[in-house]
Amino acid sequence: MVDEVVEAEPKAKKPILLIVGGVVVLLVIVVGAVFGTLFATGFFKPKAELTAEQMLAGEAHGAADAHGSPAKADAHGDAPKVDAHGAPVKGGKDGKDGPPAKLSKKSPEMTRFDYSYQKLDADFLSNLTGSRKVMSVQIALMTRYDQRVFDNVKKHEMALRSVILDVMRQTVDADLSKPDFRKDLAVRIRDVMNTLLEKYEDFGGIEEVYFTSFVTQ
Repeated sequence: MVDEVVEAEPKAKKPILLIVGGVVVLLVIVVGAVFGTLFATGFFKPKAELTAEQMLAGEAHGAADAHGSPAKADAHGDAPKVDAHGAPVKGGKDGKDGPPAKLSKKSPEMTRFDYSYQKLDADFLSNLTGSRKVMSVQIALMTRYDQRVFDNVKKHEMALRSVILDVMRQTVDADLSKPDFRKDLAVRIRDVMNTLLEKYEDFGGIEEVYFTSFVTQ
């Protein structure tokens, strides 16, 4: 009787195959979970470039600097402009420096940017020296300082009228034909008015004298 040979080798390989298959399945599950998480969070999506409209909108609400941080505002509260790459852009056209900013009109004692005018109430009538002619003028003043200049003019109106008439009386008949006579007369009147105001108020402030009416007869 021939003894049957028992093949035990195939049975020994089955547990090893099961273990290897289980490891492979586990690796597939782990890798799939990782890729699924990255895909869900948008890791594989390309970064969208800002459109021109978005860049302009971002510039209006405060641009970011080159590191992505909000740009610091300047002394006037305006955020500095940056280009498409986040680099700061200088003021003015084409990246050039613009003109320096004017001082605020609200700064103390700095109201010289507004031109103010005031007409003196009464006309000035004077005889010409050595002539039978008379000269009648209306005078207006201009200053870029504050209302205190006109207040001082009103305060010393009588004294100012006297010195203005003194200047007008020095006019002779021949002066009327000079091309710059009115301009020179206005300068002389301005100077004597400022001299008197500086004497009593330590400050003149009258920058121009204008004739709103000028008659000789």
